[in-house]
Amino acid sequence: MSGKLVIISAPSGAGKTTIVNHLLEKGTNLRFSVSATTRNPRGNEENGKEYFFLTVGDFKAKIKNGEFIEWQEVYKDQFYGTLKSEIEKTWAEKKHVIFDVDVQGGINLKNIYGKRAISIFLMPPSVKELENRLLGRATDDSSRIRIRIDKAMEEIKLAAKFDYTVINDNLDLTKREVFNLVKSFIDE
Repeated sequence: MSGKLVIISAPSGAGKTTIVNHLLEKGTNLRFSVSATTRNPRGNEENGKEYFFLTVGDFKAKIKNGEFIEWQEVYKDQFYGTLKSEIEKTWAEKKHVIFDVDVQGGINLKNIYGKRAISIFLMPPSVKELENRLLGRATDDSSRIRIRIDKAMEEIKLAAKFDYTVINDNLDLTKREVFNLVKSFIDE
């Protein structure tokens, strides 16, 4: 079947972006779905590459115009969403869509697309390790990290809603396991 979706979700800091980048590098006929967000860019992030960075007003206008497949307010005034145009563009190129999305977004996409999608939850080895990873990023202050950890503890409870859960405690093994799951799904 052409036009499949690969959904990679995890709490912040659990390795979503690293795994998605690995899958894209392996050449599995995947195209990254650039999500929209109202958060500020981190580090060297570029508009249109990692995210479409929108103002809250612009994001709400797109909601009103029905331009999102799914969206949500992940933190206060921090919205994330999947634009319909991104999926349509990818399928027009005869590629499969890969998502690096928050946990609720992953659940929403799987509910919408069903068997046309594979959903993989990346589980951190522990909450302490997750906290260490977030501290190592040095992109958030301690209060922001606390918010992320609290949210992660809630998100971990939702892992069973995904097709697969992969514990990311050894990056090379995690890359291999996720690649094999995705390749099997795409090749069926």
